[in-house]
Amino acid sequence: MPIANTISEQLERASWIRRMFEEGAKLKLQRGAENVFDFTLGNPDVEPPPEVLQTLRRVVAANRPGSHGYMPNAGYTPVREVIAAKLRRETGLDFTAEDVFMTVGSAGACNVILKSILDPGDEVIVLTPRFSEYPFYVTNHAGRMVAVETDAAFLPDAERIATALTPRTRAIILNTPNNPTGRVYGEGVLRDIDSVLARAGHPITVISDEPYKTLVYDGRRQPEVASCIAPTAICNSWSKSQGISGERVGYLALSPRLPDLPDLRRACTFTNRILGFINAPAIWQWVMMEAADATVDVAGYQHKRDLLCDALAAIGYEVTRPEGTFYVFLKTPTPDDIAFVRQLTAEGVLAVPGTGFGRSGYIRLSLTIPLEQIERSIAGFARAFRLLR
Repeated sequence: MPIANTISEQLERASWIRRMFEEGAKLKLQRGAENVFDFTLGNPDVEPPPEVLQTLRRVVAANRPGSHGYMPNAGYTPVREVIAAKLRRETGLDFTAEDVFMTVGSAGACNVILKSILDPGDEVIVLTPRFSEYPFYVTNHAGRMVAVETDAAFLPDAERIATALTPRTRAIILNTPNNPTGRVYGEGVLRDIDSVLARAGHPITVISDEPYKTLVYDGRRQPEVASCIAPTAICNSWSKSQGISGERVGYLALSPRLPDLPDLRRACTFTNRILGFINAPAIWQWVMMEAADATVDVAGYQHKRDLLCDALAAIGYEVTRPEGTFYVFLKTPTPDDIAFVRQLTAEGVLAVPGTGFGRSGYIRLSLTIPLEQIERSIAGFARAFRLLR
């Protein structure tokens, strides 16, 4: 049976991240894994904090009655109360358990809110460079993605956003700290966006995708998006902050300042079910009730960032040092980022072309590989630079 035309078209422009990851698997078989340096997939290489693993063991050993069955679609109420209290502390806003929905990661949260607010043909503004899956999240729910470029420093331009607004604009996806650029959006930038939305003349929801919120460097902190922008829906997970990306647990939180909040709560509870998620993993919800604040030590990522960025700059690359996440978005020495990725692959270095994130002329490098592999990869970066400069 033939596949759907929509999926066939999407497969043609599907994630470069997965494509390069699969290319790497073949290369490792040919050359040996020790001779391939895979910077493609943002799969945390650190173990979860001890507090998280200890809590998991305790929760499993306790084996609460009914702990493996269904619960309310929005998640266990005591867990949601803990998350709401955490959000009250962080944002200064009066979040309640009714505003929180436990989801299958931040990706699940994004899809739940989009399903809840989009009618066919509604528009969602996405700032580029952007996470490669956002276009698919929007079209999953019959929406239309409107790409708006960030400025030369990869920061949102409020006036460009204002120009892109139409009567069909229903949402803007913000991702800070940003994948792939590593930029942290400051409070002034966020408040400028809030001012634009206040003048829009109709409700627009900011979907704040925050899985890297705690992964920031050099003493920085990520300003609270919901504190700066009134109509915010927070999508978050512990995949990156705790190194548990395979466990798929996160949450959606609706700001108390969103319009039509009671209706939106009911819609998100419903869409969490009909999208097939049903509920977030039960055991991990109980773990997060006790260990939601635990995070990995970012010092290791910062050390790898500094080593890689310093080495690349010494070779002659134009380097923008990331402020957060565990990615480096590197300008290529030739405008053709795909050609440069091929040259790097010939050197045993795997990277993702910026084209996959909506910005050609760059590559994304993930810092989630061992430090020793980063050190050994530098010679390959140097040879590729000399060949294609």
